[in-house]
Amino acid sequence: MSGNNSERRARLANDIRRQVSSEATKRLLRTLPVFRLDKEVPKRLKDLLDRLDGAEAEKVGGERRR
Repeated sequence: MSGNNSERRARLANDIRRQVSSEATKRLLRTLPVFRLDKEVPKRLKDLLDRLDGAEAEKVGGERRR
């Protein structure tokens, strides 16, 4: 019984891996907004990263990222 279950799980994992790596899935994901790459970092995020860099620089006495 457990052998049969592990075989099904292995087949399912292989099917998922095959589908995720298919060109059709990649094309679909590229069309979804959440998977698009922004060319610019939004100002709010940049401000937060700058604050984080400043806090890290104070803690370790290093230079800030540019």
